[in-house]
Amino acid sequence: MANHISAKKRAKQNIVRNLRNQSYISMVKTAVKKFRTTLAAFQSGASKDVKEVEVALQHAQSMLAKSVSKGLSHRNTVSRKVSRLTTMVKKATAPAA
Repeated sequence: MANHISAKKRAKQNIVRNLRNQSYISMVKTAVKKFRTTLAAFQSGASKDVKEVEVALQHAQSMLAKSVSKGLSHRNTVSRKVSRLTTMVKKATAPAA
């Protein structure tokens, strides 16, 4: 347990920041999961709206980019995830040859 006033303050700050970061990471994961479910619905034929998939992708990309700017994720990790999500959309929406 912290004994100095500054150490006690730092402990409180760590708790608050930890909760805030957990909350934001959860929002990012939810956005990516929502994108994946939207894409799966499109691929299965339950939904024919490509625009819906693109909007979900855009939202997921935005949330991932914000997680980098807040220091929650590494930029290369997010770049890789965005690339993979974009590739998934391109494969799903490409005309059948």
